[in-house]
Amino acid sequence: MTNRLADTLSPYLRSHADNPVDWYPWGEAAFAEAQRRDVPLLISIGYSTCHWCHVMARESFSDPAIAALMNDGFVSVKIDREEHPEVDSAYMAAASAFTQNLGWPLTVFATPGGRAFYAGTYWPPDARPPMPAFRDVLAAVGEAWTLRRAQAEESADAVTDALARAAESAPTDLPERSAIAAAAESIVAREDRHHGGFGGEPKFPVATTLRFLQDPLVRQQAPVAAAAAQRALAAMAASPLRDADGGFFRYATRRDWSVPHYERMLTDNAQLLDVALDVGDEAVARGVAGFLLAALRRDEGGFGAGQDSESWIDGARSEGGYYLRPVAERAGLEPPAVDGKVITGWNGLAIGALARAGSRFGEPSWVAVAAAAATLVLRCNRDSRGALVRASLDGEASTAVATAADLGLLADGLFALAAATGEASWAVTARGILDEALAGVGGDPLLSANGIATAPDHTDGDLPSDAAAVAAAALTAWRLGAGDRYREAAAATVRALAVRALEQPFAHGSLLRVAAGLAAAPRQVVVVTFEPDGALARAAQRMDADVIAVATPTQAAAFADAGFELFEGKAATAERAYDCHAFVCRLPVSDAAELRIAR
Repeated sequence: MTNRLADTLSPYLRSHADNPVDWYPWGEAAFAEAQRRDVPLLISIGYSTCHWCHVMARESFSDPAIAALMNDGFVSVKIDREEHPEVDSAYMAAASAFTQNLGWPLTVFATPGGRAFYAGTYWPPDARPPMPAFRDVLAAVGEAWTLRRAQAEESADAVTDALARAAESAPTDLPERSAIAAAAESIVAREDRHHGGFGGEPKFPVATTLRFLQDPLVRQQAPVAAAAAQRALAAMAASPLRDADGGFFRYATRRDWSVPHYERMLTDNAQLLDVALDVGDEAVARGVAGFLLAALRRDEGGFGAGQDSESWIDGARSEGGYYLRPVAERAGLEPPAVDGKVITGWNGLAIGALARAGSRFGEPSWVAVAAAAATLVLRCNRDSRGALVRASLDGEASTAVATAADLGLLADGLFALAAATGEASWAVTARGILDEALAGVGGDPLLSANGIATAPDHTDGDLPSDAAAVAAAALTAWRLGAGDRYREAAAATVRALAVRALEQPFAHGSLLRVAAGLAAAPRQVVVVTFEPDGALARAAQRMDADVIAVATPTQAAAFADAGFELFEGKAATAERAYDCHAFVCRLPVSDAAELRIAR
C-alpha cells in the first residue's frame, strides 16, 4: 500500500511510504481518525540516520502481519524527531514513566487525545528475552485499551500531572565564580582517566559539556577542567570515533572509543569544530570542516542533518561497511545517504563554527560557505507569513514550527558571521531573530490544542537546551554592544535554572557556560582595517577574546549606526586594533606586535 508519507518533507518519513502500515504524519488528521475510531494512537518516533530505527522498519513495519495488527487496532503516526523536536521531547518525557531504556526508535501508545499511557523503544518482531515480541506488545496494549480502559486513562492522567509539576522552578541568584569552578571540577571527577572523555558504554562526545570546560573563566579558576576537555578531544581524534575523512561519528559502543555507531551528525561535528578551535588543534578542526563541506553541505547552500550509518555494498545493506574501507577504496562505492533536511538551529551551529574557524585559520572560503548557508536558511526556512520554521528540504519549507533553540542557535551563528565578515546586516538580522525568541516561541500547535504535557527539558542533549541557546545568543548580543537588556535576559534565564544546573552540571554545560560568561568581564577585540587578511587582523584572530570582529571603517560605522555600541568611535580611516574589557578599550594600536594574545 502507499500511505500518507510519500508527499511529506522528511526523508525519514518518505522511507516508510511503502510500508504496509497505514501511517499518518504528525497532524490533526491522525487525532481526528483516532477519535472517530475510538482507538489508541501508536506514535513511532525516529530519524533517518538511526540504525535501530531502520532495523525495526525492516523487521516489523515491513511485515504485513504486524502491519495488519497496527492497522486494525491503532492509528499509527510516524514522526521525524529532527523535524518535530518538541513532540519528541514531550513523548520522551512521558516514556520515562514506563522505561529507563530511553532512545530511538521511540514507540508510544497514547489515548485518542494524545496522552501517553505506555511506551518503549525498540521491540523485535519475535520475543528475545528480556524483550517481548512487538506483536505481543500490540496485542497486550489493544487488550488493555478494550478491557481495562479506565486504568489506561488513569495512567495517562498521572503522567500528565507529573510532567506539569516537573515544569515548576524558582529563580535564584547568579552563580558565583567559585560555584561555577566547582561545577566544572565535579564534572572532571567523572573523567575516564584511562581512555579520556566521560561516561561508560555507550560513550558520547558530549560537546556541550566540553564547551563549558573550555570557557575562559573555567580555564582560569579550574585549569584541570580545561585540561580534561583537551584530553577528551585528543582521545576521540585518535580513535575509531573519528573517520579517516575527519568527521566524527555519533558515539562509540566501547569505553575506549572503539566500535562506533556510524551515523555522523551535523550537531556533533559543528560543536566539535568549536572544541578543536578552542583547544588550538588545527588539524582536527580542518578535518571536521572538510567533512562538513564535502559530505553534509547541500548544493543549494545549507547543511544536511546527518549522514547515515548504513549503505549498499555488494547488493546488501551494511552498517559501517563504507567507513571501514580505506578512503582510497570508497570512490567506487555509493556513500551512505545524507538526510538533506536543512534544520534551522543546526545550521546556526555550523554557520558560527565555520565563521570562527575560517577567521582563525585564514580560510575565507569557509566563511563564504557559512554565509551561503545563512542566506539559504533565511530565504527557505520560512512559512507563508515569513516566520522561521524548523527546516526545509530542497528549498521547500517544513510545516513544523521553529523551536526556541532554532532561533537562539541561528542568531548566535549570524552574530559570529557578522564579526567574521564585518557585515552589520548579519548582526541586525540576528538581533531581530533573538528578539523573537525572547518574546517566546508558540510551540507545537497540536500539543497545545490537545493539552499534551510539554514539561520543558532544560538539560542539554546533543545540542544546547532551548533556554541555554537563547541565553547564549543574548550574551553574545550584549558583548557586541546591542544593549544591557540582552545581558539581563541571559541573566534571568541563568537565575531561573542555576540551582538545578549546579546540582547537575554535566547535563547543563551550555547554561553554565552562559553563567561563566556573565560572571566575568568580556574581552572584545575590534580591528578596523582595509586589509582583513593583513598582519594586524591575523594577529587579532589569534587573541584569547570573547569577541573578535574585523571590519572596514565603513562597516564599523554601519555597526555603530545599527546600535552596536562596541563599534562606536572606531570608524577611523587608519588601521587600528582596539582591545577592550567590558567595553573599556586600551589605546588603539596599529602594529600587530603590540597586541597581547593572552587575556
